[in-house]
Amino acid sequence: MAHTVGGCSLALIFIIVLLLVKANIDACKRGDVTVEPSHVISLGSAVNISCSLKPEQGCSQYPSFNMLILYKFNRRINFLHGHFLSSQVTGLPLGTTVFLCKLACSKNKELRICGAEISVGVVPEQPQNLSCIQKGAHGTVTCIWDRGRDTHLYTAYTLQLNGPKNLTWWKQCDHYCDHLDLGVNLTPELPESSYTAQVTAINSLGSASSLPSTFTFLDIVRPLPPWDIRFKCVNASVNKCILQWRDEGLVLLNRLRYRPNSSKSWKMVHATNAKGRYDVLDLKPFTEYEFQISSKLHLHKGIWSDWSESLRTQTPEEEPTGTLDVWYMKKHIDYSRQQISLFWKNMSMSKARGKILHYRVTLQEVAGVKVTLQNITEHTSWTWVIPRTGNWVVTVSAANSKGSTLPTYINITDLCGAGLLAPRQVSANSKGVDDIMVTWEHPGKAAPAVQEYVVEWRELHPRGDTPPLNWLRSTPYNVSALISENIKPYSCYEINVYALSGDQRGCSSTWGNSKHKAPRRGPYINAISEEKGSVLISWNEIPAQEQMGCILHYRIYWKEQDSNSQPQLCEIPYRVSPNSHSIDSLQPRVTYVLWMTALTAAGESPPGNKREFCLALGLAPLGPFPWN
Repeated sequence: MAHTVGGCSLALIFIIVLLLVKANIDACKRGDVTVEPSHVISLGSAVNISCSLKPEQGCSQYPSFNMLILYKFNRRINFLHGHFLSSQVTGLPLGTTVFLCKLACSKNKELRICGAEISVGVVPEQPQNLSCIQKGAHGTVTCIWDRGRDTHLYTAYTLQLNGPKNLTWWKQCDHYCDHLDLGVNLTPELPESSYTAQVTAINSLGSASSLPSTFTFLDIVRPLPPWDIRFKCVNASVNKCILQWRDEGLVLLNRLRYRPNSSKSWKMVHATNAKGRYDVLDLKPFTEYEFQISSKLHLHKGIWSDWSESLRTQTPEEEPTGTLDVWYMKKHIDYSRQQISLFWKNMSMSKARGKILHYRVTLQEVAGVKVTLQNITEHTSWTWVIPRTGNWVVTVSAANSKGSTLPTYINITDLCGAGLLAPRQVSANSKGVDDIMVTWEHPGKAAPAVQEYVVEWRELHPRGDTPPLNWLRSTPYNVSALISENIKPYSCYEINVYALSGDQRGCSSTWGNSKHKAPRRGPYINAISEEKGSVLISWNEIPAQEQMGCILHYRIYWKEQDSNSQPQLCEIPYRVSPNSHSIDSLQPRVTYVLWMTALTAAGESPPGNKREFCLALGLAPLGPFPWN
């Protein structure tokens, strides 16, 4: 069966060759086209193209009309009556140009005689930058080079490698080739033996050879990258961690690079005769690291291997360091009790040095002998009710699996008790969508006693649960702070600035917002009552999501019913009367229409609902008006 298939294949090839020969004979049966000096020429050379008719192949009806026409591609470049036409052609472009000779026996009919292809190219340039490499001790030699400019002709490249004891290897590749794998493995038996590689380019116009490249086994062998990388820390401590790996036996030098996953820059170290082990002594606890290793066969010669695959691992925990940043709030419940709320910030990873499991909180009366209250919590806040009498001290510490921080001590005192320490001229200004700049002045003569400032802020009208307390600490020389943590646009924040001196505190406060608009609507008037000739107006607070910043003032407008005159108004600071105010400039027995607006620094809201009333006759509610 195999023999039959082979016979069929040979027969098919023979038929195809006969058809191609016949096609070529048919194409040029009327005449010939000759090219001098060659079908392949150098760029800028001239070529002579001749077209001749064979005997009795002219025009049969009008032999005297024979006209030979020479085409370059589809463009006529020369013609002549007779049996022979010759033309010199110059300025041919790089590449292949097709010429065709035709016979015209009439104006409307041309017969194909024969054609020719002329290839224009250049001599190969000398190959440059020849270099060779062998990947791994058991790999094969591969060489690469720069071909130079395109010759536009078929060009073959031959790579030859000469070694000791008159050993020679060579291999050839075709057009556009710029690298070859010789399939030869250089061995380390004679690591200093010299090898010479050279590549030669040749086409029909000439040839060119590269400069010889001479090297040794150690020069060109690139070790395989290390593998099987492992990491462990002795006694689960970062004081001594060991990196282990495997690489090729001939390796003398390694380089290691490592970095925390959060960093973009590497730390690099070199290890000589490491034998697959290196002690890393400067790692941070509870940190994810990335490690990579590269190898080289010689201390001063050769090529570094590629970097190994990354090993990503986390170092063990260590006992946390530093102390917690703790702040507090006091709130009177009644004449004998007060509520103490403690808050502390999460520790940075560098200080926590592990996962914080819980916090230990103690609250003790200074004059007491034993701890009054003690609690362990996973949260960053703690609230308790204690007597208003006595002096109290709080301690808070954080713990991970390896230990605890030193406790932070806080003396619970009145945060605003020392009036002389109160900072002056506290103000807050927007610095963008998420920032507020708080400024203040030192507290006069008490300024030298200030040890630090604490800037505290919380949302004035939270939309849901109680908002978190935020604070930052500032040196006693600063008179400004940029706050950005938990700041939302179009929300109002109560901001307190505390001056701390020992156990004494003084405070001043203001409001601020990072971005504001005019409120979306005015207050809703819910009641109007008459009190001794005055009218008391009560209203509901504008919902927090519609205040659009810090409300600075309310305005109460009124005018006589059905009057076209401008309304009168009364402007009330927001802090003075949050939800009620009286007016006494109204005339008795006159029916008025009243409404309210609210103002932020960005502008005034639309009117709220409208109410009708008449002084001395009592309130006359007429229900919601059509124009409410």
